[in-house]
Amino acid sequence: QVRLVEFGGGLVHPGESLRLSCEASGTIIGIRTWGWYRQPPGKQRELVATITSGEGTNYADSVKERFTISRDSAKNTVYLQMNSLKPEDTAVYYCKAERPIPPGPRKVEYWGQGTQVTVSS
Repeated sequence: QVRLVEFGGGLVHPGESLRLSCEASGTIIGIRTWGWYRQPPGKQRELVATITSGEGTNYADSVKERFTISRDSAKNTVYLQMNSLKPEDTAVYYCKAERPIPPGPRKVEYWGQGTQVTVSS
């Protein structure tokens, strides 16, 4: 089992920055992909960014060149640096970890409880 706890949400003005942290505990071994997702008010949850155990990253088009995902394996922590925040970035942000179940495509997903980010003037 893996427990994920997000930190760092809050209320900021447009153009400001925030850094989210996701601290993982439990059986971390075998986790291959870490990700940040968000759910804006009244909308579906969507991908923000992912990072693999090999440090490969992927971003949603809407956050490219503004957000950066990174990982500190020694601290079992994944970060999301968010710069130039816009009102449309307002959402609950969730951390996710995936562990593949070989053979085949099956995987186990673990989710945090989410942290609110509000961008408003």
